Amino acid sequence: MKVPFLDLRAAYYELQSELDAAYRRVMESGWYILGEEVEAFEREFAAYVGTEHCIGVGNGLDALHLILRACDIGPGDEVIVPANTYIATWLAVSYAGATPVPVEPDPYTCNIDPQRLEAAITSRTRAIMPVHLYGQPADMDPILDIARCYGLRVIEDAAQAHGARYKGRRVGSLGDAAGFSFYPTKNLGACGDGGAVTTDDPQLAERVRALRNYGSFEKYYHGIKGFNSRLDPLQAAFLRVKLKRLDEWNERRRQVARKFLGGLRGLPDLVLPYVPDWAEPVWHLFVIRHPRRDQLREHLSGKGIGTLIHYPVPPHLQGAYRELRFGGGSFPITEAIHREVLSLPMGPHLDDNSVDEIIREVRVFAGSSVQ
Repeated sequence: MKVPFLDLRAAYYELQSELDAAYRRVMESGWYILGEEVEAFEREFAAYVGTEHCIGVGNGLDALHLILRACDIGPGDEVIVPANTYIATWLAVSYAGATPVPVEPDPYTCNIDPQRLEAAITSRTRAIMPVHLYGQPADMDPILDIARCYGLRVIEDAAQAHGARYKGRRVGSLGDAAGFSFYPTKNLGACGDGGAVTTDDPQLAERVRALRNYGSFEKYYHGIKGFNSRLDPLQAAFLRVKLKRLDEWNERRRQVARKFLGGLRGLPDLVLPYVPDWAEPVWHLFVIRHPRRDQLREHLSGKGIGTLIHYPVPPHLQGAYRELRFGGGSFPITEAIHREVLSLPMGPHLDDNSVDEIIREVRVFAGSSVQ
C-alpha cells in the first residue's frame, strides 16, 4: 500500500525517546494500577479540556456507560442518541439498562440535528447524548437549551474529537459530562485501550471514580455496585507524552484537510465535509460522500491508496438492535449517509506527496465517472 489509511508507527518514531522514557518510568516505579501517573494525566487532560475533573477509565465505551450509571440512568429510562454514529454510543445506553432513542442527523454536518430533538422526547427521556462525529463538534447550544427546558442531562460522546472547539470552547466541557476514547487511532491515542470522563460536577466525578474501581469510595469498602475499568499507568504515561503534541498534530490534520477541500472542490457527485462557522474540527476522519462509493474505493485501492468506511451499517440496522424493530427506511438520512461515506487517509504524519496523489486519483475517478 503506497498510501496506507493510517500508519501508527509514525507517531512512535517521532516520539520514540519520550515514549521509551515514559515506559521505563512506569516499569521502574513498580506501580501498575492507578497511582501517580494516572492522577497526573487526569490533571493535565482536565486542564486541557477545561473541566474541573477527569477520571481515567478502561475505554471510551466504559466512559459513556459509567457516566450514565453515575447519573442513575437505567431500566425504564430513555436516552436520545444520534442515528448516525458508531454503535458504541448506543451500547453505552444499553449497558446501563436504558433504551437508546435515535434521532436523524443534519445531512450537511452528519451530526445529530437539534431541530429533531423535541419530537423524540417522552416522559421517560433522561438524557441527550450528542456525538462529535469525525472530529467535528455537534451544535451544542440548541441541544443544551432543549435539555435545560426538559430537565435532561447532556452527555457528550467526544471519542473522536480530542481538542475540537465549539464557539471557542473545547468539546468535553460543554455538557454535564463527556466520554473520551484513547483507542490507538484517535487524535490522542494510547498504545492500547483507554478512556476518560470529564466533568465539572464533583458528585458525578466522585461516583465515576468509585464505579470504575468496584464501587469503592475507600479501599475495601464498597458503597455501590461497581466495575473494573481503570486507565492503567503505562497508557497514562504514553498519553501524557502525546498530549503535549496534540494541538500541533491537530494543526497538521487541519493542513491536510485544507488541501483536500481545495483540491477536491467542484467534482461531480462528490460531497465534501461541511464545517459551520462556529466549529473548529480536529479532523479525526476526512469523510467524503459519493453515490458510487464502492467503485471509488476500489479505484483508490487499485492505486495503492487505503480507505475505510465509517460506517457501513448504522446501529438501527445491526443485528444487536433487532429488538427495537427498526427496518430499512426508518432513518433515511442516516441510511443514505452510510451508503455513500468513504474515509480518505488522514493523520498528522500524512505527507504532501501522498495528499497530492490521493487528490489526483479521486479527480481521475470523478472525471471517468462523467464520461
